[in-house]
Amino acid sequence: MSIAEAEPFHAVLFPHRSLTRRGYLVLMAVVAGAMGFAALRTWAIGAWPVSLFAVADILLVWGAFKLSYRSGRQFEEITVTPSEVLIRKVSPAGRVREHRFQTAWARLAVVRRDEDVVNLEIGSHGRAVVIGAFLNPADRASFASALSDAISRSRGRG
Repeated sequence: MSIAEAEPFHAVLFPHRSLTRRGYLVLMAVVAGAMGFAALRTWAIGAWPVSLFAVADILLVWGAFKLSYRSGRQFEEITVTPSEVLIRKVSPAGRVREHRFQTAWARLAVVRRDEDVVNLEIGSHGRAVVIGAFLNPADRASFASALSDAISRSRGRG
């Protein structure tokens, strides 16, 4: 048996965030600068209510990004061994939920619409857990293939 066969499958899934911290700061500076200028300009010409909306826009953009980055703290860990499939889901608040399935009985259900993988579930004995819901369809398809192979290999070693 090679070393690769002896190791369990382990994957950690994170939501994708395309904007880096630096990009976020630059974007917020541009938004705050543009809307701040608009607020000052409208205040100066006597249209002060418009200034309030400009400031509200800045706060709404900041709040939307804060919520987006908070949701980005969630992740899922999937481990496949010959005896079990362990799924650990960690929420943005840090709450951990674990789901365990015997590898011999675990089934991966892949739901496709057209060419896209829209849902992945691992289940057994009437229980099922959705995994990778925050992944894009291409990543879901790639992960489904790797996970299916890992479960098949682990069954052969059990």
